[in-house]
Amino acid sequence: MSNEQAGALVITSADLCDAIKTATQDVFSTMLSVELKPGEVFTEKQEAAPASGVVSLIGLAGPWVGTGSVSCTASLACRIASQMLMAEYPGISEDVLDAVAEVTNMIIGNVKTALENRLGSMLLSTPTVIYGRNFQTRSARNQEWTVVPFEWDNERMCVQVCIAPNPDAESQKIRPGFPVPHMLNV
Repeated sequence: MSNEQAGALVITSADLCDAIKTATQDVFSTMLSVELKPGEVFTEKQEAAPASGVVSLIGLAGPWVGTGSVSCTASLACRIASQMLMAEYPGISEDVLDAVAEVTNMIIGNVKTALENRLGSMLLSTPTVIYGRNFQTRSARNQEWTVVPFEWDNERMCVQVCIAPNPDAESQKIRPGFPVPHMLNV
């Protein structure tokens, strides 16, 4: 992406990866007293394969727009809630889904804050949490996602962000809005 495309605003893949790693490790260390091990970063442009578990999505809006996401198995979601809320959650419940939403809000909120110095002020939507079996998420504009997997005692959680210059940045000054909608194939 050229500087002309994004005005004077630029972000590199390395910057985004560093922001995701730092934000995720800080949130887990501070809020859950857990040290996560980051895995090999990758990008994903194709539709994700059908999956099962918990996915939490949160939108970013401003001069750059996109989505941040946290995804994990149901058992890891229960473990996150148990650690965060200091109670046992053997199965998915409202508390578990709320805990995953809050972790997503904190992680992607910290990523947003780290990126704002370069990209300008951004807004964050309310997280949407999806739980089930054999579902699929995809971006309506089929953007490229930067995915950082993390490991917690042999369980995997992925934090991913898809962000790009806002093609409607001028209209956003007049009527602030939210990023491109995302679709869910069920």
